[in-house]
Amino acid sequence: MKYNINNKGYYGDFGGAYIPEMLYPNVEELRLNYLKVMQEPSFKEEFNQLLKDYVGRPSPLYFAKRLSKKYNTKIYLKREDLNHTGAHKINNTIGQILMAQRLGKKRIIAETGAGQHGVATATVCALMGMECIVYMGEIDIARQAPNVARMKMLGAKVVPALSGSKTLKDATNEAIRDWINNPVDTHYIIGSVVGPHPYPDMVARFQAVVSEEIQWQLQEKEGKSTPDYVIACVGGGSNAAGAYYHYLENTNVNLIAVEAAGKGVNSGKSAATSALGKEGIIHGSKTLLMQTNDGQITEPYSISAGLDYPGVGPMHAHLFKTGRAEFVSVTDDQAMTAGLELCELEGIIPAIESSHALAVFGHKTFKPDDIVVLSLSGRGDKDLDTYINHFKL
Repeated sequence: MKYNINNKGYYGDFGGAYIPEMLYPNVEELRLNYLKVMQEPSFKEEFNQLLKDYVGRPSPLYFAKRLSKKYNTKIYLKREDLNHTGAHKINNTIGQILMAQRLGKKRIIAETGAGQHGVATATVCALMGMECIVYMGEIDIARQAPNVARMKMLGAKVVPALSGSKTLKDATNEAIRDWINNPVDTHYIIGSVVGPHPYPDMVARFQAVVSEEIQWQLQEKEGKSTPDYVIACVGGGSNAAGAYYHYLENTNVNLIAVEAAGKGVNSGKSAATSALGKEGIIHGSKTLLMQTNDGQITEPYSISAGLDYPGVGPMHAHLFKTGRAEFVSVTDDQAMTAGLELCELEGIIPAIESSHALAVFGHKTFKPDDIVVLSLSGRGDKDLDTYINHFKL
């Protein structure tokens, strides 16, 4: 188990639970119970039933014929954009709301950047009749207005984070403050493979349904369950963790993680953590983190609100450090061009996060018989304004 989590909550050098004493009871309660709860037959049955009937899983594994022809390789898109709420985020929120119920929690808090996780959390809270508070940076509230409206329609209270860069990092800080103040009745649904142990592992396990499906879907289509490459965009990294999960220990499968280079890796406006990050602690775990020489967190930047995070989940920090995954940085312009190309070649409008992953085909040459699976993590409805402004549509 070289690339999975160990029994102390670390991936190699990364992970752990670096938390204030006030949070210890909450995190410890979760750590002691999460695996036990996830293995209960009644939990599995309810989780799988909701994924099937509510989320609409399995999501298709689509052979992108025209895209494959253009890049002279076999490209399959894992269509997480077709899930209810439009992204992979719902896989995790369904799992966590069921976890919260079994731990007797009455109130749910969450953080969100692009708004997709906020929408997914508000959705499952409406489904289960639970109170929902979503923290969101003031800047993200402005640039992701349709998702804010969705959250409100679903009954969530959206609270703006007004500190720092007023984006995802600051929303997470506010959510953690809330949790410290409401330790007994509140469950914090973290939206990515970040945060203190057991969150990175729990979220990865809920998202693992993605690679679980890829295995049997590829078997049906190609007569083998393993692709040559799995490509996914990485902000915190939950869609990538889900797409990689069942292939982590199989080194015949090449993993490619795509980060947001923003205006350029060294432009000062970037979110390319693997290129710019050093080991540090953010939001309760030790990972790679963009920071100044004296350890202050550097403000990240990306045209995509979902990749605009100064760190990366500890699983991905470990995959980077060990060389198990190849990390590629893609600029705003490259991502936007790749997104538009998918629209024109396949009739699919991707989220700008997913467009970063698609830009790999402009960076790297694959063999004609390579089987390349790309996690299309979300759909582009939420990003139409950004596309319109970028291309002057």
